[in-house]
Amino acid sequence: MLSSHYKFFPTELSRLHIALFDDVKNAAELRARLVKASTMEGEEGEKEREAVNFGFVDAAPIASLLHLQTAIQQATLACTDESMKTKTVHSEILWALNSGSNIGEAIKRFGVSDTTKSLFAVRVCGPELSIEQVLESMKAVIQGEEVPFEKLDEMTDWDRVIKYYHNKSKGSADEEVTKLMNQKPLSDKGKRVINEIVVSSVAMKTVMA
Repeated sequence: MLSSHYKFFPTELSRLHIALFDDVKNAAELRARLVKASTMEGEEGEKEREAVNFGFVDAAPIASLLHLQTAIQQATLACTDESMKTKTVHSEILWALNSGSNIGEAIKRFGVSDTTKSLFAVRVCGPELSIEQVLESMKAVIQGEEVPFEKLDEMTDWDRVIKYYHNKSKGSADEEVTKLMNQKPLSDKGKRVINEIVVSSVAMKTVMA
């Protein structure tokens, strides 16, 4: 798990924890649990929402760790500025990842789905939670194997990445970039170029919105 301390964010948003899980076996149950938790009332509802208080991001449409980190920073900035388009910093990460402005589309594209096999778990919080506590909480809700971030190279579905960022890629692409994007299989250079495009797209989204 990667844990970071951002001194320039408010204390309650100053800690970031990211873990990557593979061979996830309970994606459908986890998605249903998230939906149910959002509507539960009282103390039981608060307890359940805390248990699943993470950003769950399907790893398949993520081009790189920087791609995800950029979305997390944009979401945390929006939370700090009270300019979020969604209800929580974790759902805002999904909104930041999506090239469009529809939160339903963002959840469908980047959130956990019934068919998700590889999954990022993200927790933005304050210093009251230790690294060990956060990781234990993640493993309590995700039935999968925590793996190194280097494994993302094997998980990324580049066809999905290109599809989801098609308009952004098309608008910035010259003839050489178009050729790189159309290569089958995609070359390492093509992956680097597409990653640069999607990272820039996420970083600029709030400016363009």
